[in-house]
Amino acid sequence: MKDIRASKVYKNMNAYDACAIAEGFAAETPTADQLQAAWQYIADTGLYHQLQGWYGRVIFNDLIPAGTILPPNQ
Repeated sequence: MKDIRASKVYKNMNAYDACAIAEGFAAETPTADQLQAAWQYIADTGLYHQLQGWYGRVIFNDLIPAGTILPPNQ
């Protein structure tokens, strides 16, 4: 798995765009890198604490165990 944190996509991510991509209401269909960067951003910033419990469950029950994203601050 490549570290998405080094990418331009991740570095340009913000809370609104991350949520829009994760929930599927972004204006354009996201690329795989955008989707991975969005979820990694939500995990790294702790944004999932401020959002619906679904975000945390997806991050810790699905994405991290599958190796799709890295645990926060790792």
